[in-house]
Amino acid sequence: ETVTTNHRRSRTKFTEDQLKILINTFNQKPYPGYATKQKLALEINTEESRIQIWFQNRRARQRFQKRPEADTLESSQSQGQDQPGVEFQSREARRCRTTYSTSQLHTLIKAFVKNPYPGIDSREELAKEIGVPESRVQIWFQNRRSRLLLQRKREPVASLEQEDQDKIPEELQGTEDIQNGTNFSNDSHFSGARMW
Repeated sequence: ETVTTNHRRSRTKFTEDQLKILINTFNQKPYPGYATKQKLALEINTEESRIQIWFQNRRARQRFQKRPEADTLESSQSQGQDQPGVEFQSREARRCRTTYSTSQLHTLIKAFVKNPYPGIDSREELAKEIGVPESRVQIWFQNRRSRLLLQRKREPVASLEQEDQDKIPEELQGTEDIQNGTNFSNDSHFSGARMW
């Protein structure tokens, strides 16, 4: 029986020359498209996924540094409108959306249920198994965790709706009151008491 450990990818360390190229590109275009990231990856001899992460981190760092101390909730929700100096050129082409076959999804979901935070070794093994780059597996897990979090936040609302539905007597669920055309199963104000 082997025990898999969750190792993180070792931190990417850019040289001074690589950083100059990245910073220069970032100052011109903080949201580069896929083609630009590919070109940068070739130019500085690294993976495109590492370029993508560097730009994400740089944008987060820039937002954090530009945020004033007395920032209001309203201005933080303006989503980019608080940066009037940043003008975006016409949107550069994005990476094509990765589509997964049923068997690939089955493998990914099975792995997610087992461990929602796989290490680099597990992700590379999964990537090899399903035939996609490791960076796509990493993004799939990030998206899946985010989706799970949203579902868990919505669960209390769904359980309250189910409780309301449970209060309706079985003989009345889905039936309509012929006299006034009311459908009790869809009436959220129905308390469960008989009307006749």
